[in-house]
Amino acid sequence: MEVVEAIERRRTVRDFQEKPVDPEIIRKIIEAGLHAPSNDHLRQWEFIVVNNPPVRRALISKVNKNLTAGDSARLLDKWGFTDPTQREMYIDGIPKQYRMLLTAGCLIIPCFRQETPLLKPKNLSALNGFASIWCCIENMLLAAAAEGIYGVTRIPFDREIKHIKATLGIPPKYGIPCYLAFGYPVKEIKPVLQKPVRTEERIHYDKW
Repeated sequence: MEVVEAIERRRTVRDFQEKPVDPEIIRKIIEAGLHAPSNDHLRQWEFIVVNNPPVRRALISKVNKNLTAGDSARLLDKWGFTDPTQREMYIDGIPKQYRMLLTAGCLIIPCFRQETPLLKPKNLSALNGFASIWCCIENMLLAAAAEGIYGVTRIPFDREIKHIKATLGIPPKYGIPCYLAFGYPVKEIKPVLQKPVRTEERIHYDKW
């Protein structure tokens, strides 16, 4: 598949078939991630594949599984989100967080080396490792799309990060950017509509 085609096919999916992803495909997806540029040229990234059901349930036990569409709407009001397209996406997606992590064909926890506290950076350069791991993650999402597999990320809250590290034995000097779930979408999936954007309106030459 051409790169541009994979980019166009790549989309967020939260409704998965309970069908495992072949380990060789997982290896290829992670290998694609490892081809991403890294800030220190060392690619200090590690990947924990969590497909054992009891381990996965224990891992995601801190994720709220009882949120409703009404709860989501109230959260969006609190956050000040007013755009209709944005609200529709969140109202659909927030209640699915637990189930998507539980039922995805493969759940990966990517880890990156982070020497200093991520939320207390001394300067912008201190965030380079965090920026690099997201380049890696996008490579993985594109490689998955090329295989007919779709993914979704979920940013863990502070209490989840501590729980993830304790559950999986992640060393203190490694950060966790997200849960990364891959799988085969259900056939009746509802497309997630993106905010329409005209490329020409986002390009500026020489000044804003």
